[in-house]
Amino acid sequence: MHTIEQALRATIQDDRLTRSERAALASVIAEANLSEQQRGLVRNKVFDLAREAMTNRLAPVAVLEWLDDVLKLLQPASDVKLPEVKSDACFSPGEACRRRIRSLFRHARKSADVCVFTITDNAISDEILAAHRRGVSVRVISDNDKSTDRGSDIPLLDRLGVPVRMDLTSHHMHHKFALFDETTLLTGSYNWTVSASESNEENLIVTNDELLVRSFRTTFDELWKRFAPRR
Repeated sequence: MHTIEQALRATIQDDRLTRSERAALASVIAEANLSEQQRGLVRNKVFDLAREAMTNRLAPVAVLEWLDDVLKLLQPASDVKLPEVKSDACFSPGEACRRRIRSLFRHARKSADVCVFTITDNAISDEILAAHRRGVSVRVISDNDKSTDRGSDIPLLDRLGVPVRMDLTSHHMHHKFALFDETTLLTGSYNWTVSASESNEENLIVTNDELLVRSFRTTFDELWKRFAPRR
């Protein structure tokens, strides 16, 4: 119960329950395996925190939205309709992987976080820049050694204002994944290069599975904090 209360207090600090906070809180509640009586106690605490927030801050609508979100999480699992998990895969050589990546950038509305070993495919870089220019929050993590290769688009992205961070160690940042709007994960062997599209045997998986999205989100955030801005 103490852990749940701590989690509730953390999520109400900004008067909203983000997707990642919702997933983390749902996990804490599920692991606690609460009885109906305990759920009632947690509900009481939720209302107490909401009243406290509405007294101390001028955001009643946001607090009410937080309250509604948390109360939904406290419903017994049998009463909760789980979101449908949708996943698909594509393969190269061929245009399928490149086309899927470009489409995800084209349809991104809020954020696109990219963590890839190298980017040399101008068709993909053009979509990254287009998303950045229309106000999507784009961030890129890449490998410092590959960024100096001939044809690398990392210097261009950096120069045109896309936030870029690099692995400056003697090892390689070899991930190939991206997150879109906090809801969709793209990952696989596919390098963001022309040769990957035209010649290589590669694969991509795209999924909205919340557990996978949360796991990759945690990894991206850790790498973003650890790595340095490109110099």
